[in-house]
Amino acid sequence: MNAVLERPSNNAKRLEARLRGLVGKAIEDFRMIEAGDRVMVCMSGGKDSYTMLDLLLSLQRSAPVKFELIAVNLDQKQPGFPRHVLPEYLTALGVPFHVIEQDTYSVVKRVIPEGKTTCGLCSRLRRGALYRYASENGITKIALGHHRDDIVETLFLNLFHGGRLKAMAPKFRSDDGRHVVIRPLAYIAERDIARYARARAFPIIPCKLCGSQPNLQRAAIKRMLAAWEREQPGRTESIFSALRHVEPTQLADLRLYDFAALRPTPR
Repeated sequence: MNAVLERPSNNAKRLEARLRGLVGKAIEDFRMIEAGDRVMVCMSGGKDSYTMLDLLLSLQRSAPVKFELIAVNLDQKQPGFPRHVLPEYLTALGVPFHVIEQDTYSVVKRVIPEGKTTCGLCSRLRRGALYRYASENGITKIALGHHRDDIVETLFLNLFHGGRLKAMAPKFRSDDGRHVVIRPLAYIAERDIARYARARAFPIIPCKLCGSQPNLQRAAIKRMLAAWEREQPGRTESIFSALRHVEPTQLADLRLYDFAALRPTPR
């Protein structure tokens, strides 16, 4: 009986070690965090941000360089939002945190017609509030909880609906050049994050503003990738790998390669 009870715990430990290793590798590959950084961990209350904070805290304890973590949540004033959940959780962890209060919910509901996708405007308003806090509080890195599947889904969204080969960079500079944004979960599959969140029993807060919209293009992409994954396991990982092995000479972007200068090699 004891062996049966211990197995889930052992599995959870192995999963944590693997995910911790993947986050560490992403941080090392892209130099996401450096000595003296003050990292703002953006907390939505979803499984991804809880997992990101948990793994960053674990790495912080053993990292060879010192860096700060501050958890930041944007209270968007959604009706019924359980405002106590994150502060209680973060207080119990002993993690420095701050809650930004900004009624983006009313703005989105007023501007976006009923039935239309709210994610675009909601994301812009959230980003503005988070960037503003970062500027005012000496933040050197902004950590977002996007994972490998988010990155691959974004590739296909841009391919199908924007006519661009563009995904999400694991690390990038904001348009105004004032902020560096990192995605420590870039190497981790969503299914593993879901398993980890269940094992850790995080107090998940669902997004009632947009989480249930049936017409999201991203949801259609997610279903497509899930079907591909069932037919050929590992396909999503292969697509993500392709984003890290780009061959500009085999594409058609004149900005990336000087096709006009191509001449036969002299013999």
